[in-house]
Amino acid sequence: MAPLITREEARRLGALEDHAQIEALIERAWQARVERFDDATDMCSLVNAKSGGCAQDCGFCAQSRFAEAETPLHAMMEPEQILEHARAAEAAGAHRFCMVTQGQGLSKRDFEKVLEGTRLVAEHTNLKRCASIGHMSPARARALKEAGVQRVHHNVETAQSYYPAVSQTVRYEGRLRTIDAVRDAGLETCVGGILNLGESREQRVEMAFELAAIDPTSVPINLLNPRPGTKFGDREYMDPWEAVKWIAIFRLILPDALFRLCGGRVENIGELQQLAVRAGINGVMMGNFLTTLGNTPDEDRAMFENLGLNVARQPDNGANPRPDNRSGFLDGETPAPDAAADGLDVASDFAGLEVRLWDPSTQLRFARKRGPTPPRLEAVTDAAPATRG
Repeated sequence: MAPLITREEARRLGALEDHAQIEALIERAWQARVERFDDATDMCSLVNAKSGGCAQDCGFCAQSRFAEAETPLHAMMEPEQILEHARAAEAAGAHRFCMVTQGQGLSKRDFEKVLEGTRLVAEHTNLKRCASIGHMSPARARALKEAGVQRVHHNVETAQSYYPAVSQTVRYEGRLRTIDAVRDAGLETCVGGILNLGESREQRVEMAFELAAIDPTSVPINLLNPRPGTKFGDREYMDPWEAVKWIAIFRLILPDALFRLCGGRVENIGELQQLAVRAGINGVMMGNFLTTLGNTPDEDRAMFENLGLNVARQPDNGANPRPDNRSGFLDGETPAPDAAADGLDVASDFAGLEVRLWDPSTQLRFARKRGPTPPRLEAVTDAAPATRG
């Protein structure tokens, strides 16, 4: 669907600073969200299946070898370990599960572990399956689909005009090629980025309309959590009202996409997280992130339930990419007699399972990089614009 606002209106809304005016914008975004998704939610949880030692220079990431920071490390998980984390995510109330690895791509051996892990998650859980494994060929995208992955995450990170300041080793054009390979394989696309990398308000609008041209199924919104030793490690957190404002603007530019609030939401938005949900969010990355901690699952579910949204499990095992747990509560309908029974019940459904979500504070080790940190490449400012085929 076409954006609900023009670029000019988006620029004007981006300049708002009065809280009452931002609240009016949030209400507009909320109505757009409810009209398309009612009270359905789409909650995700991830596992950092392989961490550290990345050869790329993305300026926000502590896993990069270019970052002067301790590196979070662990080798590629075995398929059975991936399944263990998936079962814990399901017990915590997640609807989908994402397997994430560092770097531009995986070795053949590590890729096979992702495929086998996907098969186990599809067989033993009711979770929808996602993967975020860097750049990939059309053949690998097809292999993911055959194994049971339904959605692939691959961010553009920022506006194309600002991208050279973010990375010189990972090309923007390469990101678009991977997104095309994913779509051509018949997979859903999950494409978003990070706010507060130093981009201008104009470039935020640029990024939102570039995402609208890509037309992804899902849009993850991240907010920079400055990591010491990274290129952007000395930036201040984003003002909470500024962050929530831009979530609402993005929602109006991409009205049909599933919006997910991800990394940096705790540090940047804090007590306004529920207001951010009202700004147009369908779900969050539940629990923890790749190398940092998030809310507890109870806190995440409460943010949505307090707004009358339904966090009950989705029983379709990914047959429908859209959330299918609509209940009609927002329209004033009385819930069906068995609606409560369809809610989360860890005690009966997951008896004997320790709900142990991915926890970077205990499941990662941090080590200083060996040898000198290589210098970052100079940003290229005259890169040719990428094209969409």
